[in-house]
Amino acid sequence: MPDPHAVDGLDLARVQRRTVLVLALGQILGGIAFGATLSFGAVLAAEVSGDEAFAGLATAAVTFGTALFAIPLAAFARRRGRAVSLATGMTIALAGVVLVVVATSAQVFPLLLFAFALVGGGQAANLQSRFAATDLATDATRGRSLSLVVWSTTIGAVLGPNLAGPGEALGSVVGMPPLTGPYLFTIVGQVLGIALYLIALRPDPLLLAQKITAREAETSVGVRLERLDRPVRARYAIFAIAAAHVVMVSVMAMTPVHLLHHGASLSIVGLTLSLHVAGMYALAPIFGILADRLGRAPTIFIGQVLLAASLVVAAVGADSMPAVTVALVLLGAGWSATTVSGSALLTESSAERLRTRRQGFSDFAMSMVGAAGAVAAGFVLGGIGYGGLALTALAFVIATAALLPIAWAGRPHDVARVDAN
Repeated sequence: MPDPHAVDGLDLARVQRRTVLVLALGQILGGIAFGATLSFGAVLAAEVSGDEAFAGLATAAVTFGTALFAIPLAAFARRRGRAVSLATGMTIALAGVVLVVVATSAQVFPLLLFAFALVGGGQAANLQSRFAATDLATDATRGRSLSLVVWSTTIGAVLGPNLAGPGEALGSVVGMPPLTGPYLFTIVGQVLGIALYLIALRPDPLLLAQKITAREAETSVGVRLERLDRPVRARYAIFAIAAAHVVMVSVMAMTPVHLLHHGASLSIVGLTLSLHVAGMYALAPIFGILADRLGRAPTIFIGQVLLAASLVVAAVGADSMPAVTVALVLLGAGWSATTVSGSALLTESSAERLRTRRQGFSDFAMSMVGAAGAVAAGFVLGGIGYGGLALTALAFVIATAALLPIAWAGRPHDVARVDAN
């Protein structure tokens, strides 16, 4: 773990503050794409396919694409640094957004799904950003640094769904297909985000952290060079993050379809999802502070309580728009608590040489189960309704809470020791 002293004339604390600021600005820009895509993706999929049963495939394609790019982008980051990796993910997403518009105009459903999968490259970059905030962080500030980057997504993600009106008006002027106008703002945000990472994320936090670790290895003899590896806790962190994500994605993805069936307008749907996204990101700093002060395990448990409350409210009040809104806010908050604390736990439970690989696998796992959940959610919604979907998702929350004490019993492994002799 890097210490807070100067390296090659660099003040690491100052570099870390600059890194978090740049990552936060990038998340604002990337969040615009995230909010717009999830808000109108299901509606576009239902319209282009002609069957509402396929509405969940839009979110499924995004999350599948996120999974597809998560591990390669993590490996790329380890070789070339965070800046190049993050910019590459956003470039892939930019191509996807353009194809979304083309596919909608041509009414080609397979192309639309392929386009949404490419958009997942940007989401993979957004997810990687939270880990980038921990590259130079200390144990005492890791949760807060990570959570500040997560929090910054609030601005873009809340703004994205509410660009529907202006976006549609602007889109109609330039001849874009209905419901694709907001993606004009997404394109601009992606271009600015790419430029930001390539220009401002210097020095690269991951490459600098690797350099510090290498220097410590060269100057240390007969001492442990890396923190103890805790694989059981790391695996639990991956599971907890993935479980919270599948719960969030499956319920959230079907909410627009459910609300439209109950007579809600697109503006109401956009507002509801904006509040949900605010729950996901706006409270992240609070959960980051709790994770640093109370510990990772208690904060993960708080997340499970919030998720359980959300699902119960959604099941009981499925026919009430205010109840669904409250459920979506709680859903986002539970996701936030689990993801922030789980990500900090995963990072500090992994030795440096294993950390990036596990971070990439975590993003892969959460995206894959999210994609599966989004696909299944459409059929569950059609079979047993919105309330039934919420109760089905409750099983993941129960499993995460039940496994927490078992994970904490795992013993550490000393993975890197140099013998004095």
